[in-house]
Amino acid sequence: MKVVLKLEGLDCANCAAKIENSVSKMEGVSDVNVTFMTQKMSFTTEREDVDALVEAVSKEAMRVADDVRSVRRIK
Repeated sequence: MKVVLKLEGLDCANCAAKIENSVSKMEGVSDVNVTFMTQKMSFTTEREDVDALVEAVSKEAMRVADDVRSVRRIK
């Protein structure tokens, strides 16, 4: 399943790269892509507990880049 998140406040390519690197190391996540221009992150997962995974990914994104104020799921 493909998941797309909106990263409110993401405003630099370096932060996007740090988030992408950190999230790609999480278990159950693959094909991570973060684009600061659109403030979007997408990833693929096969896990059943997608909501729990989205919450963990959101927390990690906000931990790594303190300019990210909120994360919401788009699809």
